[in-house]
Amino acid sequence: MATSGADAAQNNSTDEKVSIITKNLKEVLGGDKIKEIVSERPLKVYWGTATTGKPHVAYFVPMTKIADFLHAGCEVKVLLADLHAYLDNLKAPWELLQYRVRYYEEIIKGMLTSINVPLEKLIFVKGTDFQLSRDYILDVYKLSTIVTEHDARKAGSEVVKQVQHPLLSGLLYPGLQAIDEEYLGVDAQFGGLDQRKIFTYAEKYLPTLGYKKRIHLMNPMVPGLTGTKMSSSEEDSKIDILDTPGVVKKKVAKAFCEEGNVAENGVLSFAKFVIFPILELQGGKEFVIERSEANGGNIVFKTYQDVEDTFAKRELHPQDLKNGVAAAINKLLAPIIEKFQTPELQKLKKQAYPEESKKGKAGSERAMDPSRLDIRVGKIISAEKHPEADKLFVEKVDVGEAETRTVISGLSGLFPLEKLQDRLVLVLCNTKPVNMKGIKSQAMLLCASLTGSDGKREVVPLDPPNGSKPGDRVTVEGYEHERHGEPDEELNPKKKVFESIQVDLLTSADGVAEYKGSPMATSLGQITSSLKNATIS
Repeated sequence: MATSGADAAQNNSTDEKVSIITKNLKEVLGGDKIKEIVSERPLKVYWGTATTGKPHVAYFVPMTKIADFLHAGCEVKVLLADLHAYLDNLKAPWELLQYRVRYYEEIIKGMLTSINVPLEKLIFVKGTDFQLSRDYILDVYKLSTIVTEHDARKAGSEVVKQVQHPLLSGLLYPGLQAIDEEYLGVDAQFGGLDQRKIFTYAEKYLPTLGYKKRIHLMNPMVPGLTGTKMSSSEEDSKIDILDTPGVVKKKVAKAFCEEGNVAENGVLSFAKFVIFPILELQGGKEFVIERSEANGGNIVFKTYQDVEDTFAKRELHPQDLKNGVAAAINKLLAPIIEKFQTPELQKLKKQAYPEESKKGKAGSERAMDPSRLDIRVGKIISAEKHPEADKLFVEKVDVGEAETRTVISGLSGLFPLEKLQDRLVLVLCNTKPVNMKGIKSQAMLLCASLTGSDGKREVVPLDPPNGSKPGDRVTVEGYEHERHGEPDEELNPKKKVFESIQVDLLTSADGVAEYKGSPMATSLGQITSSLKNATIS
């Protein structure tokens, strides 16, 4: 049967909408339903964000997709998931939820306005406005009689904070996210690829409550500046939306960006996943990197692939790339920062994140706990004996900064010098620099130490988890910087901060580095040692 012109136009319009909805996504589950729905009515989509740590620039990635959804005529809801933030290992204390919800809404609106996305058709929903209703809670109870502990833990493994003894709240989290789809009345849920296990969990269990499966749309994950997943709790991996131009430039300058390396490059990832999608949204504007005439003058790129190819051929210097990316990010953030200059929003920021007021005061208002320590993964680039002291080694250590740090350790005679070469270690980076026999030590190498019954002392550097990179941040479970504040800028020797904390730093019977029984870890796993039941210093 021949197709009429009107029918063909309708089909083209539908196909175009489907193309816009699925553009740049990493994966789609249930995508065969999209065309059927959009041919009859707007697709109803929701994107949720737990109101925990301060939003960072990777949030621009879902913002560009929200723009796509609106362009395709979708009905879009933004869920400000305050209850989820509370259930996820208390990342947001109950008394701060109302402020963080307002802060997130203002930040998200500012981001969308910054990239010229209209707000009129967006609907903002607060989780506790419907998640505490009788019917919703009853569905949570019903689900708890069906879901196994194994499935709940597996579903949340990429999203909910994983600890050795998980709280029941974290096991409830995936179920709530699944039930949200029904109570928000949507056809599809949109999120990052890290949500996939929760999405498949929803597809499995929603029908057991008598509800239909939804479509699931997944964005690729955006690497952070240090190469790992960008995270609100990993300060060095991300740029906050309200970071000043100087801070942005400093963070980008410290990022790993090896010349010619396009496989592990957080700066290139920013260009690919943040900058170019926004330039496309703005009508295909070009990416301009400003350079002095002595360095060849400005260079202009029309596509991300052009940037990557030029960098791979070493025709674009890492510093020029960093400068261009920092400038582009600062341009995006400028109107949002200006918006937050009002007294009302400044007050809201302090209410949502009160620990901010405690930073930079040499820790005078803070407890003696590990959140005050700036511990990072380091890679020993070189190690040699101290020219003026037989018992000291001098190491050059890469801790994820533009320059290596000089670290002096008393390992001579305790640990083989040759085994330090190219070794990944743990480094305390906010000690006060100290002159040791004519050479200034800029950090402390952390080691496990054990004295046997024969009086012989054994010392071994702590081991980061496999896959670690220089600059990866180390925290102690329960003392995360997000809740307790950032590390002291410099530990005050007179306050004996490290000395007070160090007495409770030990390795367990399993060789796990712990503080008062809570494990030390990076985002990749726990810190370990071959020495068990040893002290750490």
